[in-house]
Amino acid sequence: MLFTAQEPSGDAHAAPVIARLRAEYPDIEPVAFGGPRMEAAGATMLGRTADDGVMGLAGATKVLEVRALHNRVVEWVRANPIAVHMPVDSPSANFPLSARLRPMGVKIVNLVAPQLWAWAPWRIRKVRRISDALLCLLPFEEQWFRSRGVTAKFVGHPVLSGTLDFNALDRQSADFPKGAPRVLLLAGSRSSEVRNNAQLLLDAFSIIKRNLPLASAIVVASNEANAQLFRKVIGGSVIGRPLPMGVQMEVGCIDAGVSWCDIAIAVSGTVSLDCARQAKPVVGIYRTSLLEVLGAKLVLRAPYRLLPNIVAGRRIVPEFVPYAGNAGPIAGAALELLTNRVRMQRTRDELKAVTAAFAGRDPARISAAVVARAARGESIDNAALDLVVDECRG
Repeated sequence: MLFTAQEPSGDAHAAPVIARLRAEYPDIEPVAFGGPRMEAAGATMLGRTADDGVMGLAGATKVLEVRALHNRVVEWVRANPIAVHMPVDSPSANFPLSARLRPMGVKIVNLVAPQLWAWAPWRIRKVRRISDALLCLLPFEEQWFRSRGVTAKFVGHPVLSGTLDFNALDRQSADFPKGAPRVLLLAGSRSSEVRNNAQLLLDAFSIIKRNLPLASAIVVASNEANAQLFRKVIGGSVIGRPLPMGVQMEVGCIDAGVSWCDIAIAVSGTVSLDCARQAKPVVGIYRTSLLEVLGAKLVLRAPYRLLPNIVAGRRIVPEFVPYAGNAGPIAGAALELLTNRVRMQRTRDELKAVTAAFAGRDPARISAAVVARAARGESIDNAALDLVVDECRG
C-alpha cells in the first residue's frame, strides 16, 4: 500500500500507522512518498516530499512540482500495482492524485479528513467520488461527513494517544530557564511559518517581560534547520544571533517545553493539541498579509481556527488566526491569563474536557486495521468501520 504525505505534519501522522502495519500485518508492504518519520517507521521510501510544507499563496509556486510528482507516482503504480492508497492530509495535493489512482482499482482511505466544514462544504461531491473512506481526527467530523453521504470514522488523534513520561520530561527540561512566568514560543514546522512568525513571537514575549520582569521563555524549533532560520529571521546570520535576554532556543522537545511552561504562544496547528494534552493554555497565532486576512473572512466558514476551540465549539483559548497586526494584542491576551488565576484554572479545566473527547482511541491501531481490511478486499463501509473501532477499543 502507498502512503503520500506532503508536509511534516502528514509525515508525523502517517509514521505510527506504518509502524503498526509493520508490526501486526507483515503481509502488507508500506511504500511511501513522505518524510523521515515515515522512513524510520519502516516504509520503503519512493521519494522525500514532506521535509517542509507550504500553505496559502506561497504554495502556488509548488503546482508544477506537485503535478510532476503525481505523474511519477502514477507511472510507478502502473508498474507496481497497489491495493490501497492512504493520502495523508494536504487535500490540494492529494485529491488530484487520488482521482487518478482510484480508476486504476486502488482503494482510497484518507488519513485526516479534509476540513471542508471550515471552508469548502461544496467539495463534498468530489470527496464522495474519489474516496472510499475518511479516517477523521476530530470527534465531530464523523457525523458531518456521514450525514453528507461519505464513509467516515473518528479514529482519535495521534497527539492525544499514548501516555507521557513526566519524569523524563522533567529531566529534559532541567536546563531550561528558571524565571517565572514561563512562556513557550512555537514558530511552526514549516519554514514559511517560521519566517512569518518568529519576530512576532519575540515581540510578544518582550511585552510580557516588560510587564512581568522575571518572565523567561524558550523557543522550541521543530528541527535544527528551523532553529537556524529563526535566528536568521530575527536579524542574525545563519550561524545564529544571540536571542534576547530571558529567551533560550531548544530543538524538537515540544512535550518537555509544554510541561515546563505556564503558557504557550504558538503558530496555529497540531501543537495546540500538544498544549491541550497537558492542559496548558495557548495563544494561537498565524501571521499573514492583510490581503489573506480579508480573503479568509470571505472564505472560512467555521467560527474558530484553533483546534481546541474547534473541538470545544466555543472560544476557550485566544486565537489570532489569521492575523496581520502587531504583537500588542497577542501579549495582552497572554498577560490576561497569566495575571488571572481564576481564568487560568478555568482554561486548564476546559482544555482537559477537550482532550477527554479523544480518550480510548488509538488512531494508529484503528487506521492500520482499516487499511488491512481494505487491502484484503473486505468491506470498509460505515458499519465495518464501527466494528473495527469497537474491536480496537475492546
